[in-house]
Amino acid sequence: MSFSKSINAFRRKLMRGLTKNVGTSKGNFSNPSSINRILISRPNKRLGNLLLVTPLLREIEHTFPSAKIDLFVRGGLAKILYQQYPQVDRIIELPGKPFKQLIKYMSVWIRLRKYSYDLVINLQEDSSSGRLSTALAKSSNKFFGEADMPSDEKHFAKIPVYNFRNYIQQMGLPSAFGPVPAPDLRLTESEKIHGKQLLESLFPDSRPVICIFTFATGDKKLDRNWWDTFYNQLQSDYPNYNILEILPMENVSQIDFRCTSFYSRDVREIGAVIANTELFIGADSGIMHLASSVQTPVLGLFKVTDPLKYESYNRNSISYDATGEKICGRLFGCIQSILSGKTTQSVLRTTTGFLTLTADFM
Repeated sequence: MSFSKSINAFRRKLMRGLTKNVGTSKGNFSNPSSINRILISRPNKRLGNLLLVTPLLREIEHTFPSAKIDLFVRGGLAKILYQQYPQVDRIIELPGKPFKQLIKYMSVWIRLRKYSYDLVINLQEDSSSGRLSTALAKSSNKFFGEADMPSDEKHFAKIPVYNFRNYIQQMGLPSAFGPVPAPDLRLTESEKIHGKQLLESLFPDSRPVICIFTFATGDKKLDRNWWDTFYNQLQSDYPNYNILEILPMENVSQIDFRCTSFYSRDVREIGAVIANTELFIGADSGIMHLASSVQTPVLGLFKVTDPLKYESYNRNSISYDATGEKICGRLFGCIQSILSGKTTQSVLRTTTGFLTLTADFM
């Protein structure tokens, strides 16, 4: 681990220890119509984590359709991701690198005290910045993220929704039941058409497209040999499909750019391209969550992270435990199940580490 990463890890551990007892959830709603402005605190800048906020946004839209939502985040990505959520009003952004922009960083915290809210929600209970921002915000109704949900529920997108439902129910309001909404980027029709045009420019023929993403951060990344073997077999088994590699911001390829690739720094454009493909295959990453949020079936390859926390749960998606890094027939069985629309198992685990999950809601 680098020195800077060690410092950041120590800082996070210290801050969590200092803030774990900051704030206690409170509230008393006399009338749903009194909830007109809500603050969601998720001071994070990562693509995947910000996309996993969208199920809660959808839930709030359903529960408080006239309310305006402010978000307390890090970096400049949120305004791009949530631009089709009309209830989202102000996005209060901490700088992505606070130690390099210390004055701006402090001014954003001061700005947080400028507004008053009818409800403040800290999305993640163990986030020190989330707890501090919730404590600082002006509101008589605050939820700090204390978990109260089904004991077997771990998913980072579902937990906030279950917590929200439980909190408003305790405050005397009716809450929704049923499946948690899936992440949704809400591409416009023009964006989808643009994505289709980009895809057609890459593949003039009319064959359907399988999309792969060979990159991931840290230990989540599968090595070059794995991807090389997988790509060769994918080509052999699916000659009637085009294969497209989505390239990461770093513009690198684990298969050495052997197939047609697409590079963009516009996440909505990347999402629009993926939305026009039949299947996305990749390790746990922000781009995997992007694919899920545009309703493309996902085959997620999990090596070190827990799929129960991060898997895609949109329709026909499957999580595959790639811990052993061995490519076997079960992996290609997953691909065939998705492409044929026959992912009918609810959950299947075996001693081989194979796992599938199917969700029939969007």
